[in-house]
Amino acid sequence: MSGCRFLLVAMLALALRPVPATAEELVTSLSSSEVLIESNFTGAQIVIFGQVDRDRQTVSRPGNYDIAVVLRGPDQVVTTRRKDRLLGLWVNREAETFYEVPSFYVMSSTRPPTEMGHRNMLEKYGIGINYLNLPISPQSEVQVSERDDFRDAFLRLRRKQGVYSEQAGKVEFLTESLFRTTISLPAATPVGVYSVNTFLLHEGAMLASQTKELTVAKTGFEQVAFDLAHQRPALYGILAVIIAVFTGWLAGVIFRKD
Repeated sequence: MSGCRFLLVAMLALALRPVPATAEELVTSLSSSEVLIESNFTGAQIVIFGQVDRDRQTVSRPGNYDIAVVLRGPDQVVTTRRKDRLLGLWVNREAETFYEVPSFYVMSSTRPPTEMGHRNMLEKYGIGINYLNLPISPQSEVQVSERDDFRDAFLRLRRKQGVYSEQAGKVEFLTESLFRTTISLPAATPVGVYSVNTFLLHEGAMLASQTKELTVAKTGFEQVAFDLAHQRPALYGILAVIIAVFTGWLAGVIFRKD
């Protein structure tokens, strides 16, 4: 009987125990959740703003918070090739294939990644271009000592194309808890569903995170042509040839000299 009474008291104590509240939470929003690409599309800007909600019962932390916002495009498979000189000609030789790499990547933060946390944490959450996980083929024939060269070349080309970039110091705190940043999308932005990951850090520790979705889609004639090229490539090729022949014939008629 005493054992049952003890069990009942223990269960009641657990039920009445206060549930610990989360010290900080993130609430974020986007200026637009959809970007439509038309024939005159030259780029767009997305504003990400948010607020750090604190538990009033938690003692305030010393120092400032860090915010990192990562905009990541749909994953894709990319092959990077190395050109070597052979008999006076530059030809493709060795190649490395990267799997599940973002087609688009922008990181905007309060400070450079190296100042916000240790390497393991940055690699875990993909904060910063140099900390992206770029899986390679298990059957890769590239020597281990040369894989870093292919990785560096891949990242260098992505930066040059304008689809990978970092914006250290571009996250602005408007108040002690309210922040915002702006990310630009170039005209060559790939279509698809993007993830917008916002991370709250303090002295190298990850406190909270939140993910939003952003859709980049073609509209009008661009969407029709895109769908036709991907869903019915043979028909798309035939129509492209017919249009090219017709355009050439029409140009010949218009500019024909009598």
